[in-house]
Amino acid sequence: MGSHVAELFTETDKLCAQLLINAEVVTDCQRVDKEINNEIFTRIENIILEIVTSLSKDKAPVLALPNRSSWVNISFDSAIGLQMSSESFVTTIRSDCPSSVTKFAQILKMLSVIYRLVQSNSYATKRDIYYNNTQLFGSQKTVDNIVDDISCMLKVPRRSLHVLATSKGLISGDLCYMEEDGTRIDCHSSSAAVAVSSNIGGIRDIVSSAKFVMIVEKDATFQRLLDDDFCTKLSPCIIITGKGVPDVNSRLMVRKLWDTLHIPIFALVDADPHGIEIMCIYKYGSVAMSFEAHSLTVPSLMWLGLLPSDLQRLRVPEDALIPLTKRDESKLSSLLQRPYLTNQPEWQKEMELMKQSKVKAEIQSLAAIAPDFLTSIYLPNKLRYGGWV
Repeated sequence: MGSHVAELFTETDKLCAQLLINAEVVTDCQRVDKEINNEIFTRIENIILEIVTSLSKDKAPVLALPNRSSWVNISFDSAIGLQMSSESFVTTIRSDCPSSVTKFAQILKMLSVIYRLVQSNSYATKRDIYYNNTQLFGSQKTVDNIVDDISCMLKVPRRSLHVLATSKGLISGDLCYMEEDGTRIDCHSSSAAVAVSSNIGGIRDIVSSAKFVMIVEKDATFQRLLDDDFCTKLSPCIIITGKGVPDVNSRLMVRKLWDTLHIPIFALVDADPHGIEIMCIYKYGSVAMSFEAHSLTVPSLMWLGLLPSDLQRLRVPEDALIPLTKRDESKLSSLLQRPYLTNQPEWQKEMELMKQSKVKAEIQSLAAIAPDFLTSIYLPNKLRYGGWV
């Protein structure tokens, strides 16, 4: 079995060695918590001082938020991904405007909550904050957006605000680590996955012999890999899913594993525009969270599958293929215009193939070839022969 595994990972081992050579040692990427806390206090106090000063002059206070939804504010760096430009356009939140007065009040309330949490060195979930102020916030999504707006406005990582989000992601495989509260987490179980931590910054003492990390787009595919005992058969490895569009904690976890282990990070997504976009979020980031790109993106990520070229190469049955919709075609064209695709000719080639063939396919389509084709043939061969782009 040992010689078989060694042979199986020939190309993966080569990639791993190459990544280790290219890895840059980062020595001062972590700042002392006390320094960050002092920055938070100072910046919140300055905002309040400006509001009080405006009131003392009989002027309506305003808040300036960097615009997190416009590509105009975004620059692209191949080593980091999508990041917010220093000279970003701002959105003005006025206290005397009926359309923005509620948001003004919501931001002030959240600043107050954050100040107290940091001051007392305690934590609260976004869910807790919402249920303590349902009338003001109106919905959980509002709380989520306000926290991200404040993180961007204060220029500090969201986790430093002491506001935690419940994770939706799952992880399994050759991995053990310690949570901030001292709980030891073991991800080796082949029958059940572990929920991704809600406090990635607090994780320490990571132990793993994994040769690669594989991001799985969908929970259904992830569960199939668990059922087929994938991590044991192709051990050692780590698999993780954000269950579709990933939450911030899933992205932070992938980045944490990359920073700690410096092993190949692969993506297994559907051969459709939506799957490609999800993969791009892990690799290059998103416009909305571009202000935190340095801690969320993994530019070394490789596209393992499902490739549009795989559909032809493997002769996936036609009845397992799905015609592209007008929306799919629009999304595909939009993706091809993204700034990061100019650095990825192989990805462009795959996407152009999808555009020409006018078909897409889910990972589950491989079951049309054989029920266990994904775990017994497709993935082992990909990892053995370097079938990624």
